[in-house]
Parts: sequence; structure tokens; C-alpha cells
Amino acid sequence: MKTTILALFIAIAPSLQSPVVTASQVNGTWGSKRGIIRVWALGKQQLRVEFYGYYEYNTPAGPIANLGEARGIAEIEGDTATLVPEAMDNRCTIKLQFTGKRLIVTQDGECGFGKHVTATGAYRKTSTRKPSFGVEP
Repeated sequence: MKTTILALFIAIAPSLQSPVVTASQVNGTWGSKRGIIRVWALGKQQLRVEFYGYYEYNTPAGPIANLGEARGIAEIEGDTATLVPEAMDNRCTIKLQFTGKRLIVTQDGECGFGKHVTATGAYRKTSTRKPSFGVEP
């Protein structure tokens, strides 16, 4: 009986693990309707990440946008990286899940972005080249 349970666990265990992504799968610039995310693998399970987001709306004086940005070093495990942006002291966490051609992002906590600006959403890769960090889009 114990042998059967152990064999079953060994057969199921690989499917419980997160898929591993390569540097070429994560590296580049990712875009959505309301922002961009730049990613570059540094090695040792770390990624350099920058987020620039915006929320546009119309006013009687014309269009205007609220802005937000975050940056830092994310730790990656399997296909999911966790970023605690610089100077946020764990008040903000941004999770990035790399799923083939899409990057699924969820934001938890107060990140200090402008009103209605969020990193949460689905992003598509727009460039595979090394991003220019520190340069606003």
C-alpha cells in the first residue's frame, strides 16, 4: 500500500511544479493598453523589472493622464516572479507570471501610483531586445 501511494505521488509530483521559463522567454519589453513592463534576466533567479503605467481620461480642458512607475529586482521561481518595488517596504507586491506569449501581472497593496493606475493585467511581448532601463516610454 505504501509503495502504491509513493509511486502515485512520484507520478503526480512533476505536474505540481511550476514550469520553468528561460531568460529568452522573459527578456524584453511587454506592453498592454495601460502600460509597459521591461524585464531582463540577471541570473541567480533574479530579474531587473521596470513598470510604467498610465490611466487616460478626458476633461473639459482636454485629455489628461495619471501616471505610475515601479522598478526593482524581482525574484523568480518557476514561471512567476515577485517584485517588491524599490522604496515600497513590502507595502506593494507585483507578481509576474510568464505564460508563453503572455505576461499575467497582479498587483497587491498600495504601490503609490496615480488614481486608477495599476500594473494588473495581461501584457504581450513587444520587443525581445534588451530594454533601455531608466528611460520613460
